[in-house]
Amino acid sequence: MPEYKQFPLSDTAEGLTEADILAWRVKPGDTVTVNQIVVEVETAKAAVELPIPWAGVVTELHVEPGQTVEVGTPILTMDVDPDGKAAPAPAAASAEPAAPAEEEMKPLVGYGSKAAGTTRRARKHPNVALGASDAPNATLGASHAPNATLGRSPAPVAPAGSAASRGGYVPLAKPPVRKLAKDLGVDLHSLTGSADGGVITRDDVHRAANGSAAPAVSTVDSGYDPATRERRVPIKGVRKATAAAMVQSAYTAPHVTEFLTIDVTPMMELREKLKKSREFSGVKLTPLAFAAKAVCLAAKRTPDVNAVWDDAAQEIVYKDYVHLGIAAATPRGLVVPKIRDADSLSLKELAVALTELTDVAREGKTTPAAMLGGTFTITNVGVFGVDTGTPIINPGESAILAVGAIRDTPWVVDGEIKVRKVMQLSLSFDHRVVDGQQGSEFLADVGALLADPAVAITY
Repeated sequence: MPEYKQFPLSDTAEGLTEADILAWRVKPGDTVTVNQIVVEVETAKAAVELPIPWAGVVTELHVEPGQTVEVGTPILTMDVDPDGKAAPAPAAASAEPAAPAEEEMKPLVGYGSKAAGTTRRARKHPNVALGASDAPNATLGASHAPNATLGRSPAPVAPAGSAASRGGYVPLAKPPVRKLAKDLGVDLHSLTGSADGGVITRDDVHRAANGSAAPAVSTVDSGYDPATRERRVPIKGVRKATAAAMVQSAYTAPHVTEFLTIDVTPMMELREKLKKSREFSGVKLTPLAFAAKAVCLAAKRTPDVNAVWDDAAQEIVYKDYVHLGIAAATPRGLVVPKIRDADSLSLKELAVALTELTDVAREGKTTPAAMLGGTFTITNVGVFGVDTGTPIINPGESAILAVGAIRDTPWVVDGEIKVRKVMQLSLSFDHRVVDGQQGSEFLADVGALLADPAVAITY
């Protein structure tokens, strides 16, 4: 006798209330095994693959790709006893799917071992703005400034004569779908999205690749109104979460921002020397690694910047560790993965950790857990050719450092004007926790360490 169970959307990180269904990995009639990946969802923090906690046969999918679903909502029904070998239970006596038991509403993500043959699909995108380059001003991240557009990946450029060039339309599709379309040689501008709001799904791309695509997308269905020449896109996912966090921070913590311009020629010379050494062979050593090391060293002398204001407990919590957040602009929006215990890492170890973080973010594999619990953030706007900014502090932290582009600039050295490598820094801090003196001392320390890395031996 069939025994039906419903698989609910679980909370894949702390406090999430909803997620978007990106793509199903199964269909009705498929036989699945325990821990097999059945669906990919996009939360406010990351794209996550969800495993099924039971074995059986899928009987129904309750939501379509592109839909937003609240946590706890059943998204799949399956028969966990298709062969009728299990003892009959009252809940299984009816032909209708049984309501999920309380314990069935709490499937874990990533528990147990993966089923044999299950592989993760890389979610790479060519437009990820991540500073893994060796160029002096190639840095990682995006500004948190409320009026900046630095956290976004540029919209795809439409070919001449496409729907985009005719009406300003940009196809609505998730990064994995764009990747699939690129791999299969499908032009997204020629498709009609079958999901709500004209969102293009994986099935739409596969149909196009097989020669059975729907007609060209309607600009009205996709949010574009030719009469007003405007396009409306629902606010959700990473963009929605980022906006809420930045508004909360801006209206909760009294922000103060200070600026410092420094000559980093000695740092760049040391970088070139280290890159040629045996110890750093094969290591991608960027200016960001030096900035990360400087922040960790300076935070030990000014622990206020690594503390947090606990309004509920009416306490200031000082952290004896640095979980360093690196603001990264990806096709999905701004994400801030953390390097755990960054203060315990050497310069080489930080460089390796930054490279790994960059690769994971570029592939869209940053997990929600990797973005929780930060104590300090670096946001590098130099990758965009920007000198500096006024970043907004991440909630749960008290300071954030913006690192600008490194430029050849006339600079006075020993009374003479010379061309030097010059960088601008800006530090925003929560004035409830950090006074002007502490903020200034920390910024001066970071600047001194970048201007002359030899200063580090005095710390």
